[in-house]
Amino acid sequence: MLVFNQLPKPAWCRLLGFALVLVQTNLLFAQVEIDEHPQEKSVSVTIDGQLFTSYTYPNTIKKPVLYPLKTPNGTVVTRGYPLTEVAGERVDHPHHVGLWLNYGDVNGLDFWNNSEAIPEEKREGYGTIRHREVLETQSGDKQGMLKVGADWMTPDQEKLLDETTTFYFSKQDNAYIIDRITTLKAEEQKVVFHDNKEGMIAIRVTRALELPSDKPEIFTDASGNPSDVAKLDNDGVNGEYISSEGITGNDVWGTQAEWVNLKSSIGDEQISIVIMDHPENVGYPTYWHARGYGLFSANPLGQEVFSDGKKQLNFTLQPQESVTLRYRIVVYGADEELSKEQIHSLYADFTDAS
Repeated sequence: MLVFNQLPKPAWCRLLGFALVLVQTNLLFAQVEIDEHPQEKSVSVTIDGQLFTSYTYPNTIKKPVLYPLKTPNGTVVTRGYPLTEVAGERVDHPHHVGLWLNYGDVNGLDFWNNSEAIPEEKREGYGTIRHREVLETQSGDKQGMLKVGADWMTPDQEKLLDETTTFYFSKQDNAYIIDRITTLKAEEQKVVFHDNKEGMIAIRVTRALELPSDKPEIFTDASGNPSDVAKLDNDGVNGEYISSEGITGNDVWGTQAEWVNLKSSIGDEQISIVIMDHPENVGYPTYWHARGYGLFSANPLGQEVFSDGKKQLNFTLQPQESVTLRYRIVVYGADEELSKEQIHSLYADFTDAS
């Protein structure tokens, strides 16, 4: 056993200093654990022992999602429905689940609006994204990584797109960070993403992060089907969108920006969710399909819709051709609001490192 008072003073001072450095280093870096749970069809992501999110792919939803999302304080920022019942939440749009990526018109098939609520006789118009496999996981004291494969399938069980997605999970101060890099590769036929407002990376947030509304609303999907969004009690509802271009509130919808911050407060906790586009993405800077009722989405491919017909993209992949999409999602919770300067720093870190 090493006894400090038996060492020469310079020696034990150096040893003590080294021990303090080790302690401080462990405090600086978050421990990120990625754990597979095949029986539960999920992969959990814990940071410093607390659940941040899970990659989940149950049979009851039509694509893999990250669900729920929590702040470092443990506050859930995603809507529970349709996976969990939460009193006072909206129960519209059952295809809005956690954090996901898909699209409303891929070779004429609607991947976005597909859910268990679609009647059997109408399902031939919808596509499904099936989790295929966990390719790799890495836990670490700074960052965790999850790499997965998925298949974009037609109702006739034909594979249109091969998806490979890598998630990087980390923590900086009071923010959890997800960097999502998704590569979509066309299989044996040409794949066209027809301009459509329904896409592409999206989050459905909890009630407190919605924008206050004083009236019922009806929104239609790409097939023209109406979805009623009822007026609810606005107590505690205080969400606000702010874009990198300085546009706020519902006016963010249909505009272009490098990033959008959805901020709110729950109790004394100041919360922000920031979605960040990347300069190497198609359609940069992305358009925003961000609704006051809690749908928060970046859509680079729906240009004809968002530009009122002034632009048209109809992004196309030839057989065996691929495209890579990169997004950062910041989930912040602290006593002070996330500042614009902090967002700029996180954005620069994302775009410079990629």
